[in-house]
Amino acid sequence: MRWRFFQAIVVALALIGVWTGWAELNPSDERALRTLVHDRLDDWFPELMRPAGDGHGLRLRQAAEPAPAEPIDVLREQTVSADTSGLTDPPSLNDPPGRDPSVCPRVLLIHGLDEPGIIWDDLAPAAAAAGFEIWELRYPNDQGVDRSAGFLAEHWNTLPDDCPVILVGHSMGGLLAREFVSGWRHPVGQPARVEGAPVGGVIMVGTPNQGSALARFRIWLELREHFEDARRRRFSLFAGLRDGLGEAKIDLRPGSDFLEALNARPWPESVPRWIIGARLVEPPKRLIASLDAAAAEVGSEPLREELHAWFEDLGEGLGDGAVSVESLHLEGAPDPVIVDGAHRTMLRRLFAEDPTPPAIEPIIDQLEAWTDSRDR
Repeated sequence: MRWRFFQAIVVALALIGVWTGWAELNPSDERALRTLVHDRLDDWFPELMRPAGDGHGLRLRQAAEPAPAEPIDVLREQTVSADTSGLTDPPSLNDPPGRDPSVCPRVLLIHGLDEPGIIWDDLAPAAAAAGFEIWELRYPNDQGVDRSAGFLAEHWNTLPDDCPVILVGHSMGGLLAREFVSGWRHPVGQPARVEGAPVGGVIMVGTPNQGSALARFRIWLELREHFEDARRRRFSLFAGLRDGLGEAKIDLRPGSDFLEALNARPWPESVPRWIIGARLVEPPKRLIASLDAAAAEVGSEPLREELHAWFEDLGEGLGDGAVSVESLHLEGAPDPVIVDGAHRTMLRRLFAEDPTPPAIEPIIDQLEAWTDSRDR
């Protein structure tokens, strides 16, 4: 009996090894096979595979908080001292202070691969406090990124169309945003494939624009997502299958067919882009002093420069632990803003007593900069 059990384990490991080897050598065929199986499951079990029961779709997460009212005597002083010789009327005491009501800032948050939705717990309230209306997309994120962009297109008309929407995508969510803008809402040289609110900008947070080899280890992200879903009582046996069969992790590989096509597609000039990422390794002052001392000991300035360059390259390669600094870069887009942190902690605190994540303030500043430029 034990011998048969041992044989079964050996056979299972051999099959896994054969599959892994074939998949590594044939990523395009692997993706096609996973997509085919996903489609067949949709055909055979349409009710069970329908993602609506998993909380997928577009929803208003947090309304914009009104700007704090200024004391009435301050407003009256501003009115009395205002120059009324121009064509515009002086401000009315009945007009609330804050953003111009003609500017309607709306933000859509798009999570990444196998993300249970908690990544926005710090950014959403901060952006709402800054006067932005916050929406969130939840989508079956293990499927191909192109299908996830199509899912957003199907639900795009859920958003009011009275003003532009700024897309903020974390990790793979930034790729989804790029796919949606360039392939659906604002394709260059082609009519829009979906109508509704225009896109007013795209912010990519830790987005692997050139791919991430760590996507191969998505099984651990999958376990984290389903643990969070179970904690929130959203788990079901078909939940993982509804999300997809891992096509996304193939899209995220450096040099994948998806990334090659996406990076070659022209970007609409009307939609600004902004990239922010993180770096885990910041040379401590003591280490810098040690490197300088070692170089001074041998009296070699080139050695000092080489040691500093080595550590800098180490930090660039590690990036945020999931996405290297090099992978953030995108041709035609501004250079990434780099903060100190990790892939998730640049956006969300691990513990309530932790300081504000380092990417929050720069993102809010960028949202306000785009809003102010439209106002002018």
